This record gives sequence, structure tokens and C-alpha cells, in this order.
Amino acid sequence: MDGILNVYKEKGYTSHDVVAKLRGILHQKKIGHTGTLDPDAVGVLPVCCGKATKVCELLTDKEKSYRAVCQLGVDTDTQDMSGTVLETRSYEEVTLERLQQVLESFQGDILQIPPMYSALKVNGKKLYELAREGKTVERKPRPVRIIRLELVETDLTQGRFTLDVTCSKGTYIRTLCHDIGEKLGCLASMESLVRTKVDCFCLEDALSLEQIQELAVQGEEVLLSKVRSVDSLFPEYPRVQIREEFARKLANGNPLLPRFFIQDKLLYRLEPESHFLVYDEFGNFKAVYQKKDRDLRVKQMF
Repeated sequence: MDGILNVYKEKGYTSHDVVAKLRGILHQKKIGHTGTLDPDAVGVLPVCCGKATKVCELLTDKEKSYRAVCQLGVDTDTQDMSGTVLETRSYEEVTLERLQQVLESFQGDILQIPPMYSALKVNGKKLYELAREGKTVERKPRPVRIIRLELVETDLTQGRFTLDVTCSKGTYIRTLCHDIGEKLGCLASMESLVRTKVDCFCLEDALSLEQIQELAVQGEEVLLSKVRSVDSLFPEYPRVQIREEFARKLANGNPLLPRFFIQDKLLYRLEPESHFLVYDEFGNFKAVYQKKDRDLRVKQMF
């Protein structure tokens, strides 16, 4: 199987657990996920199978959307409510107006200090491993982008509010909740998290492992109907088909010329450095190419 499955990661599973279980369900070794979700978080986890594993990094870099519930008045060592409470404070003076002002200040490009309980490595060791040993190391602030930050629901009598967040790669929603609490002056920790979207993969279309197992039992064709092809991830890229006499050059990943393609005029018009999708003489997707000054060069073969 070559393509991407939109998996609904359930609570209690790590992203690696999902990959391991899919290997058993699909009887396929070449599988990779596209961005870690904490065990307590749920939601969209695109999983790449077969040749599609070559786009894992690409999907990891895409913007993501979340729905997070934040609890005011408490700080934990993990920045979420599963951790050990370090400090509590009153949140009685927080108003809706003040909360909205603080949220607006987090829109756009910001700096985040990664949490100790994260998979980032320092000197070859993951931060959460050091944290479990009771160690804290210095972490440099990292630039991230908060593209959308919308207040969905509030219950300030209970110190709780819900956010919809769309953000760049590398954003920690736990840290966002923590930093909002710091700026409000009353502390905050994340109570729950749902990833609602990764690029074109949405929550409403995500399949649980149990559903995927049921589809696999029904037959390969049924399951394949839920698998997204690699080329569908690039709707903005032009599509061209190789002429039969030059098919071997494409198969070998060689640099190509516009005249090798049926849609040669389109390629002549493309701006330098533009990407486009290449199909073989039978119409099968084979590669992403990029236009250079003198020729067309392979970016990624599939």
C-alpha cells in the first residue's frame, strides 16, 4: 500500500504505538507518522505507508490546528493536568476582556521555550528522560507562529476556557496555555487537547485503529478507498506526463527537458524553481520535479 491514512489517535496511545499497530493490521513494515501527539492528546495523525513515507517530513512541516481546554490557577511540571502540581494561584480577578487582550498578544510570530517534558534532544538525550531523572536543563526560546487563536468557550467561574489554535510546526500547545497563564498572572495548564487538522487531513474524516481493522477485513479495495494518494497532497502543482520515448529517463530520475513531456508548452511557461508533478507514460504518479535554469531536476522520486 502506497499512500496516507488519516488516523484518529486515541487517548493512551503514543504515535509510535499507532504505527506499530498499523504494521500488524496492514501487514506492512514501511509505515511512518507525521508528527508526534502526546499520549493524552487525541485527534488527527496522518500515517504514511510504503512510498508515501517519503512525504512524512513534508507533512510534519505543515500547519496544524487544535482545540485545547486550559485550566487557570495551576502550574504543573508537564504544563498539562496530567503532571505534578507545582503551584496554585487565584484566578478570580481574570475577566473576559483581560483574557481576550492576552490572547491577542500571542497572535503571530512568538518565542516559546520548549517544555522539559518533550521529545527534543539535548546532547543526544530526550528532554523528558532528563525530566524524569529530576534534571532541568536550559532550553533556548524557539520562534513559532500562531496563525489563528480563537476563544471558543469560557467558564471563568471555574477558571476554564477553550481555544481553537492554528499554528506552525514546532508549536507546543501546552506551553501556549502555560504562557497565557503566566501573562495573566494566575498560571495555567492544559486540560485536554484534540488535533483537528493537519494540512488537508481533517478530524471528521479520521479513522480509529478499530475502524481501519474492520476495513482491512472487508478487503483491500475497501481499505484503499480511504487511502489518500501522494500526489493529492500537491493540488497547487501543475501536472505533466512524460512522452513514451523518454520514459526510461524519468524512471532513472534523470534531469529532463520540457520537450520530453506532452505538456511541454506549460513547462516552458513555468517560473524558475517552480515545482510540478510528473506522471509516467501510463499516467502513474512518479515524482516531484523542479524547474532549473537549463533543465528540470528531480526533487523527490516516488
